[in-house]
Amino acid sequence: MITIKSFGSSSAGNCYWISDGRSELLLEAGLRFADIRKALDFRVSRLAGCLISHEHGDHSKSAKDLMKAGVTVYASQGTFDSLKISGHRARPVRSKEQFTVGSWTVMPFDVEHDVDEPIGFLMTNHDGDKLAFLTDTYYCRYTFSGITHLMVECNYSLRILDENIAAGRVHPAMRPRLLRSHFSLENVKDFLRANDLSQLQEIYLLHLSDSNSDEALFKREIQSITGKPVYVAGR
Repeated sequence: MITIKSFGSSSAGNCYWISDGRSELLLEAGLRFADIRKALDFRVSRLAGCLISHEHGDHSKSAKDLMKAGVTVYASQGTFDSLKISGHRARPVRSKEQFTVGSWTVMPFDVEHDVDEPIGFLMTNHDGDKLAFLTDTYYCRYTFSGITHLMVECNYSLRILDENIAAGRVHPAMRPRLLRSHFSLENVKDFLRANDLSQLQEIYLLHLSDSNSDEALFKREIQSITGKPVYVAGR
């Protein structure tokens, strides 16, 4: 059984806690370290590790502080280079090269974002649960079989974005950047249709835009095409 908690899921900061009852992990470290410590009830030492998808501050802000606190951080070499992080607590990982963290087996995979070497994570545990985590990507070239839990960015709706641009609420220059860096509702739906959802138990929608999303609409539309429980990660 996998337990998932969102400590933050927005452009202000992203950080998620997961546990399989044996090992606790952080996915992303984009909040202030003081806030992460508080969210963990000051039990940072219980973490088996922290996985970071890319170098943007809303995903990596507290990486160095976690390492100083004794937590091993896993990210691509490109991410560590961009953050100027090194040391024995920094563990570079490569796309499609499996590694273990506590009771978790992790397979990184490359995603599409405007940074150097961003990755997502496919994670399994001893009970056979399988969690796919992907954020800050406009596209996923891979499909996954037998996933039981999905944590996926659903940043914006193209329709809402275009309505906001037409009304002058969003600058037109934002459009091409979003289309080449973040997962839209429309692309998430295509991704879900392409994957085996037969064992899927729940979906968490991550990193919704403050201005170009609609939480109730996104939840309703994803539930309608999957028939699975959908949760919007707390911001």
